[in-house]
Amino acid sequence: MEIRQPMSVTEDQVRTKTLAVQAEQLVKHYSGRGGDVEAVRGVDLRIQEGEVFGFLGPNGAGKSTTVRMLTTLMTITSGSARVAGIDVAADPDAARNRIGVALQEAGLDIRQTGRELVILQGRLHGLSRTEAAERTQELLELVDLVEDADRRIKGYSGGMKRRLDLALALVHRPIVLFLDEPTTGLDIQSRHALWDEVARLSRDDGVTVFLTTQYLEEADSLADRVGIIDRGKLVAEGTPARLKAEIGRPTVEAVPADAS
Repeated sequence: MEIRQPMSVTEDQVRTKTLAVQAEQLVKHYSGRGGDVEAVRGVDLRIQEGEVFGFLGPNGAGKSTTVRMLTTLMTITSGSARVAGIDVAADPDAARNRIGVALQEAGLDIRQTGRELVILQGRLHGLSRTEAAERTQELLELVDLVEDADRRIKGYSGGMKRRLDLALALVHRPIVLFLDEPTTGLDIQSRHALWDEVARLSRDDGVTVFLTTQYLEEADSLADRVGIIDRGKLVAEGTPARLKAEIGRPTVEAVPADAS
């Protein structure tokens, strides 16, 4: 598959809206017994406020590593990143107050109920008991978990856990929401329910969404713009319609030049 070089956002586009996510030559190296591994190799990003940005690529392409650097969960080897106007390396605490994060593996305590966990998250973000309870009820209604709110999480299905993880990421009303392959392993009904909620957050609440996925179909349903990463480099960027026209199918397949 031939993929063209990334098409950058124009200066006029940048001037029309404030950037919610900005990365300059973002690089991540790992050191191990096998030597250095360059997981992310000079990624540039410009994502505007209120935009849904789809970040596509195969497993191991660098999607999750990029997200972890942008969300302060991993140090940056070189380059810089600003999220919601905050330098994530210089002031990670301030950045965390402005972002919500739902990673591939939801870190849920299965011994708690859904309601207990959301209330706890609210309290950790400084809400009073009353505020945390009110916000929890609001979010449980939002993600359609009211009827199951007082069940222990160990009895939740995969789709219910993903929806609860989304509620946890929204407790403090983040400006930017990072979703790392949120629909992996979900059935079609659960996947579409989550798609609907992500679209509503962007449309009605003005939340900027950074969505990683392996499927152009998913990005096509949600994203205003898409970037494709392969072997740590951004290799294509544009609207879903443009990329579909170039690729010609709903999934992206990256084939290594060296089979080994």
